[in-house]
Amino acid sequence: MMSTALSDHKIVFDLDLINRYDKTGPRYTSYPTAVQFTEDYGEKDYRNWAYESNNDPIPAPLSLYLHIPFCNTICYYCACNKIVTKDYNKAEAYVALLKKEIQLQAGLFSHDRSVLQMHWGGGTPSYLKNEHIRELLDTIHQNFNFADDNEGEFAIEVDPRTVDADRIHELRKLGFNRISFGVQDFNPEVQDAINRVNSKEQIISVINAARDADFHSINIDLMYGLPKQTIDSFADTIKATIEASPDRIAVYNYAHLPEMFKPQRRIEEDELPSPQDKLDMLQQTINMLQDADYVYIGMDHFAKKGDDLVKAQDNGSLYRNFQGYSTNADCDVIAMGVTAIGRIGDNYSQNTRDLAQYEALLAEDRIPVFRGLELEPDDILRKDIINQIMCYFRLDIGKLETRWGIKFTEYFESEFTHLNDMEKEGLIKISEDYIDVLPAGRLLARSVCMEFDRYLQEKETQQRYSKVILFFATCKRMYFNAKTPRRKERKEGKDFYCFFQSVGWIRR
Repeated sequence: MMSTALSDHKIVFDLDLINRYDKTGPRYTSYPTAVQFTEDYGEKDYRNWAYESNNDPIPAPLSLYLHIPFCNTICYYCACNKIVTKDYNKAEAYVALLKKEIQLQAGLFSHDRSVLQMHWGGGTPSYLKNEHIRELLDTIHQNFNFADDNEGEFAIEVDPRTVDADRIHELRKLGFNRISFGVQDFNPEVQDAINRVNSKEQIISVINAARDADFHSINIDLMYGLPKQTIDSFADTIKATIEASPDRIAVYNYAHLPEMFKPQRRIEEDELPSPQDKLDMLQQTINMLQDADYVYIGMDHFAKKGDDLVKAQDNGSLYRNFQGYSTNADCDVIAMGVTAIGRIGDNYSQNTRDLAQYEALLAEDRIPVFRGLELEPDDILRKDIINQIMCYFRLDIGKLETRWGIKFTEYFESEFTHLNDMEKEGLIKISEDYIDVLPAGRLLARSVCMEFDRYLQEKETQQRYSKVILFFATCKRMYFNAKTPRRKERKEGKDFYCFFQSVGWIRR
């Protein structure tokens, strides 16, 4: 077992520590974060790095991400990149575009590179009809070399309202072996307030169907801080979730920003729980899930003991990327669809946000990358540090010094002023060999990571992120002040979601 392994997986809810260290900061689905991406990086750069990745002595395996932006109805809390429509012709046309991009992307990578992971996100991937899901999967399998079902992780996000038991079984037959259900809350009054009505019976039915269909992993997404939620009602939701016994649970904080996200204007602010109630919900959730033997992985995520995420956290193979936590750190991520973000080696890339431009570029046989970033050596070093802290709550100083040829205390001399303060206040423990995030500090691991984020040394940049625990409502000003080439669109109020997703303020 690697030295990154946790001696225990417990977290302690320390309100005083949270109040002192709950400051604005990124979610670190990447480092550097996407706010550093530049339009100086384009298709030519992406093609060059894809080519170079094939020439590595041992080319990395592949991970595929497909973005499906369509939804049938609008959920009032939603801040996602979505196209709400009942005109299925739009989705059918999008499927044709995705097939074209799959073929173009596959042409850049050696066919003998195995696909170990695949993730379909949205929007609502289950919006697509089975026939079009099958078309996309056929195209993918014709162009990429997939690992077998027992080795690979092939996941899809599902709205329980869009499926029944038969369809769950069909998704498994099509090749998906991991499934995530967007539940948010079991309470009917809360569901009505967010326009996401879905009976508990139906939710439990499709979860049981996924288990019967032999999905390798079942995840449930929940959200606290929604209108009409109370501490007691959310406890009932957590209890129902535990009874449903998913392998993984993600519990996200709702950020109410109606001035930025139009659907949220339909939520009555006086129906929202207070900040203190939200903290009480979080504490209650942590206690209930830990008592039910769920392990805190980090950043809103819990998993059963024995789950692959827990095993990866213990054996040192856990990794954090744009889809959250991953069990394989070695994969190059090929991202397909509008707004999708990928990683090839030490480079990040993002597809165009505009559907019409996406179509136009593909018509010219061009990869629809519109911005990205090539990491500098210092970026890669700090990325290594931040990933260790986010995934393991431990930084192995000795291994870091050997791997990078540095003297840690000298290279990060300026960072130690704040790190020593964190140690005094019980957030971390510093020894000659390790920096350990203590159980009371694990909810605040991002705050530790921020000490190693050189881009946050600029005061202006430091003001651009969400709070570690509770989302801080200064984001609108940050959005309009951000330094990107798309000032005209920002002033017109366009691309809100894309901007916030890119900088890590909101989850995908």
